[in-house]
Amino acid sequence: MNFPGLFKIVADKTPYLTMEEITRTSHIGPSRLGHPCFYHQKDIKLENLIIKQGEQIMLNSVEEIDGEIMVSCAVARNHQNHSFNLPLSQEGEFYECEDERIYTLKEIVEWKIPKNRTRTVKLTDFSNKWDSTNPFPKDFYGTLILKPVYEIQGVMKFRKDIIRILPSLDVEVKDITDSYDANWFLQLLSTEDLFEMTSKEFPIVTEVIEAPQGNHLPQSILQPGKTIVIHKKYQASRILASEIRSNFPKRHFLIPTSYKGKFKRRPREFPTAYDLEIAKSEKEPLHVVATKAFHSPHDKLSSVSVGDQFLVHQSETTEVLCEGIKKVVNVLACEKILKKSYEAALLPLYMEGGFVEVIHDKKQYPISELCKQFRLPFNVKVSVRDLSIEEDVLAATPGLQLEEDITDSYLLISDFANPTECWEIPVGRLNMTVQLVSNFSRDAGPFLVRTLVEEITEEQYYMMRRYESSASHPPPRPPKHPSVEETKLTLLTLTEERTVDLPKSPKRHHVDITKKLHPNQAGLDSKVLVGSQNDLVDEEKERSNRGATAVAETFKNEKHQK
Repeated sequence: MNFPGLFKIVADKTPYLTMEEITRTSHIGPSRLGHPCFYHQKDIKLENLIIKQGEQIMLNSVEEIDGEIMVSCAVARNHQNHSFNLPLSQEGEFYECEDERIYTLKEIVEWKIPKNRTRTVKLTDFSNKWDSTNPFPKDFYGTLILKPVYEIQGVMKFRKDIIRILPSLDVEVKDITDSYDANWFLQLLSTEDLFEMTSKEFPIVTEVIEAPQGNHLPQSILQPGKTIVIHKKYQASRILASEIRSNFPKRHFLIPTSYKGKFKRRPREFPTAYDLEIAKSEKEPLHVVATKAFHSPHDKLSSVSVGDQFLVHQSETTEVLCEGIKKVVNVLACEKILKKSYEAALLPLYMEGGFVEVIHDKKQYPISELCKQFRLPFNVKVSVRDLSIEEDVLAATPGLQLEEDITDSYLLISDFANPTECWEIPVGRLNMTVQLVSNFSRDAGPFLVRTLVEEITEEQYYMMRRYESSASHPPPRPPKHPSVEETKLTLLTLTEERTVDLPKSPKRHHVDITKKLHPNQAGLDSKVLVGSQNDLVDEEKERSNRGATAVAETFKNEKHQK
């Protein structure tokens, strides 16, 4: 189940003949994965709506309405959802829609394999870090038919260990539920079961039956036989961050906002002028140096040489003469920094170049302030480690890119013997089994909550950052010299793709960007640029040797002239 591959689902060509058959065999629920989509071979006429032939119908939930079991459905038209209900008795030929999203094996088994049916999938990605040999034959081309093999987990009377019964075991069983007291058997709960309990049921006392593997908590907290208190369930914020380095694999972290270390800013890299437009902020002018040359096809637009420095201001439009016709082009208004003055410059947003940020800010920031003041993603390095934890794994990294502010599900637990010192455990990434002992009636007093930096695997990271839609690759870069029609299409497409198709996590928070003109920044000299460029070397991000050498030579000449 922990196979580190990602799959696309092949739609089942066998139709479902009633809505009841769909609800009986498919998994429908509140989870993001619990909304299967179907289409019907003919129009479905309802009181206030006609579902057209082939139109995608999303199933959201199964509800009882006026004493009748109904399926709550929706169709999307013109970016608006139209909701309606279908009875279980609704007949017709319902077919699965094509699903362009990607899933882990665990997600497919739990949500995407209908009962009494198999599931055909295509392998889209496979991690070489899996500590096992490649299980596929030599001529394997990615298509698999999945058929789950189930096992039964059970507990014996007055016993705490869990037994597993394979489906191949040829035995006869007899139902004696009515003859025995259920209290004689353990009531086992997983972390997911605990999180599904209502908030009013907490706090509770439980005994750990199966401890999680490789957790970051002190070993004395989660051990088989240990009695713990689960105080509450809640959503907590984390900053998803990745190590900045040129070679792979990179390490990935979830950083709590209560992290007590401090960070210094590190230079960012921008592959296009459009990326500069996204990154600029009201707090300070964005100062960059070019690492790639660009020749403008129009007189009104600026050409760029390696080593040119710019202060980025705001986006605007200008007219250019293209094939004898005046056309409006979106540009980025900048100031080119000369030796003793500034020169206005217009960079087309479609410009595919290369820029490196120059950092003048030497302040040390806590992570909460960074996320409030600057737009993510953002590059930093730990300057003061968190002294409240024994080993700060972030302090050893050469640099970090803070990528997203996400919200995840946690349980707050403590040792029964010390209920005031609490720890957060992630529901989705820490699997344990507990036995419910009793309610916790004592007043625990104020909590001391200890949050830890969590290092996550490459697969867990990818699942957090993956696209919700079919876009599994970054948007294509626009051409350097577009024609009239290509210019308009490229700018529109690039803007829409960058806005709509960003990978999403459970919840995203970003600082708003404003588009105000920044004042000129005085006192910019090559000494500061050389220092910032050296900071960038610490991050070990790959650039072409030609561009890096040219920039270094430019800085050297400027410094000599000073």
